[in-house]
Amino acid sequence: MPEALRKKKRMTSFQGVILGFAAIILLGACLLMLPLSSRMGTPASFSDALFTSTSAVCVTGLVVRDTASYWSAFGQAVILILIQIGGLGVVTVAASLALLSGRKISLLQRSAMQEAVAAPKVGGIVRLTGFILRATFAMELLGALAMLPVFWSEFGPGGIWRAVFHSVSAFCNAGFDLMGSAGREFVSLTGRAGDPLVNVVVMLLIIVGGIGFLTWDDVRSNGLRLKRYRMQSKVILAMTGILIAVPALYFYFFEFAELPRGERMLSALFQAVTPRTAGFNTQDLTAVSSRGQGVLIALMLIGGSPGSTAGGMKTTTVAVLVANVLAVFQRREDARLFDRRIEDRAVRTAATVLVMYLALFYFGALAISAVENLPMGACLFETASAVGTVGLTLGITPGLGLSSRCVLIALMFLGRAGGLTLIYAALSEGNRSASRYPQERITIG
Repeated sequence: MPEALRKKKRMTSFQGVILGFAAIILLGACLLMLPLSSRMGTPASFSDALFTSTSAVCVTGLVVRDTASYWSAFGQAVILILIQIGGLGVVTVAASLALLSGRKISLLQRSAMQEAVAAPKVGGIVRLTGFILRATFAMELLGALAMLPVFWSEFGPGGIWRAVFHSVSAFCNAGFDLMGSAGREFVSLTGRAGDPLVNVVVMLLIIVGGIGFLTWDDVRSNGLRLKRYRMQSKVILAMTGILIAVPALYFYFFEFAELPRGERMLSALFQAVTPRTAGFNTQDLTAVSSRGQGVLIALMLIGGSPGSTAGGMKTTTVAVLVANVLAVFQRREDARLFDRRIEDRAVRTAATVLVMYLALFYFGALAISAVENLPMGACLFETASAVGTVGLTLGITPGLGLSSRCVLIALMFLGRAGGLTLIYAALSEGNRSASRYPQERITIG
């Protein structure tokens, strides 16, 4: 295939991802505006419906209406379907439907599927997609069955729906919950802080959903033979372990000293896992110190891993940047990870992603703070949660005005679709030039 044609198809695949996300969000908003979607039987406002649909498709979890007390069973079902589509990816879901209908998958569709799951090549992408679907539904089913006894004992037959909803929400790193009630809204899992079963199951679902589909494939193919894993899988597993262990130690020793030891351990571990990027919480985050909130913001911005249900900058981005810093300190030409050299393009892309996320995070908070006259710290927490598609909140989101909600909607969309995807979709490959300007040195640092 000629290079120009290949790149044209590549750009079209990026545009398909963007348009797919936007179409599903608008469809979801329309369904949530139906009278049967709310418990009161009155249509939700367009801003409430659009915000909720965006949060569900972008697997964020920020809400302006309590999911359990405001939305009806139909509305909750719509939200759950949007979460599932958003977690798997619009392209993956569309390709799966095509496979089930017996249609042939075109090269363009395979290219879009490759981008959606961050696969290194187009070859074998249909097989990988089938594995992703089977593994996803199996994990969600196991999670629901594990939590069912707890929810059944409290809610009776209604506990089945709650077990399924929370399992899918956790695996897709969405953070939506059904634990609120009239007069006790937006509580997340704070009533389950001392429940080992719910805590452990939700954490495992978040971690498995956030490590990425290719890492699953490595685990399935190679088991415990870590040397055979792709370098990317090794980086993801190492970064995941570090980003859970270190914050958990911080929260245990500096934030939850008043809790009994068992609940303290669970709370520390849960609050270390959930910012990347699930949005559940078992403790009141407004009671966490400003230092602790700073740790949460950093974790929210980092997010999960490529080709997963999670958002954020991604663990691999941070790993590449750290490797590059170490290379500069050691005066080496190349960044290295697990005895492999990192290409310069990956380092430049990682730096670009970092700058984009920091800019969106900061200027989004600045805009909300100016419009709503709220403290900058609280606004930074909300924008980090939105752009990282997390869903944790200090409680200011439900009271925001229309313009501030629009800022968060944009951040959620950018965070899930990916800033680089939007740029690649908007810019034409034909604008690139083969000519190069003269080089001149500039002093850094």
